[in-house]
Amino acid sequence: MELVWLYMVLIPVQHVLAVTWLYLAKQSSLRGALQDPGDCKGLRGLVEEQVRICQRQVEAMDAVKHAAELAIEECQHQFHARRWNCSTLQGLQVFGKVTIQGTRESAFIHAIAAAGVAFAVTQACSHGELEDCGCDRKIRGVSAEGFQWSGCSDNLSYGIAFSQAFVDNPERSRGISSSRALMNLHNNEAGRKAILSHMKVECKCHGVSGSCEVRTCWKVMPPFREVGNVLKEKFEGATEVHPKWVGSRKLLVPKSSRFKPYTVHDLIYLLASPDFCDWDPRHGVFGTSGRQCNRTSPAMDGCELLCCGRGFRSAHTEVVERCGCKFRWCCSVTCKQCRHLVEVHSCR
Repeated sequence: MELVWLYMVLIPVQHVLAVTWLYLAKQSSLRGALQDPGDCKGLRGLVEEQVRICQRQVEAMDAVKHAAELAIEECQHQFHARRWNCSTLQGLQVFGKVTIQGTRESAFIHAIAAAGVAFAVTQACSHGELEDCGCDRKIRGVSAEGFQWSGCSDNLSYGIAFSQAFVDNPERSRGISSSRALMNLHNNEAGRKAILSHMKVECKCHGVSGSCEVRTCWKVMPPFREVGNVLKEKFEGATEVHPKWVGSRKLLVPKSSRFKPYTVHDLIYLLASPDFCDWDPRHGVFGTSGRQCNRTSPAMDGCELLCCGRGFRSAHTEVVERCGCKFRWCCSVTCKQCRHLVEVHSCR
């Protein structure tokens, strides 16, 4: 979903640059477009060090673009029924000011974006698309369960290292005195940990008539949808923090002693979120007026919560669906088109 940004908003430069690389998702395919390292300077949204990484590893940029697409798509899937639904803008700041406000929404964006780069680059390694990496051959020998480690394990360590170098750089350039940088770096790492902690084992049986006398196994990443599900749960249980100096180090600690201590797997945020109910371009909030809602749901997608108590309008609309499908030998399926009226509800 695209919204046209009609307002000029002044935002501190050091905050704006954090995830502007997501703008790669809105640029045409990079495959074949980057013939020379010098072409990297023409990519919008990259900070200086990211341009240098592009120049050193031009072939990886198609994976980075795919990562941006994955992150945006997953964000919109996870939040499609909430007041903030990851609507994207036309400018470099793809999600608008939400990404720089230090809220739990910003925490999720940073986590899913960092995870996206680790995931897409690792996938490119496994597919043989990058010269600098391939499968992870470090896992060898016999496991405690008795199977033989072999095959092409996903080289997640390479993908994580690339993500740390590429995604974290705008934050590290701010210096450790920035609370927002500390927050974003923590959430970036939590995003990558969501993949690492959910790696799966796949196996192949060997033996007479598939007897599975011997199994060879390898490690693979979880589907990215599973990563999104994990981070959405972390979003729901995110910890509000505030800065505290411990000696010469600045740390982010839970704002209240009643809050649980957070781990490297959890998301953290500095500021409470706005309610996202009303159009407020100054703060990058588009409101929920006109959004479709579920009249019978008590959850966030329900008309009462999604419409913020303003009420809703109901209307009937015609829906065309495939129906009466039949399989014809061989080998096709033919269907009819059925039309029926459905009632839809939208927020006032």
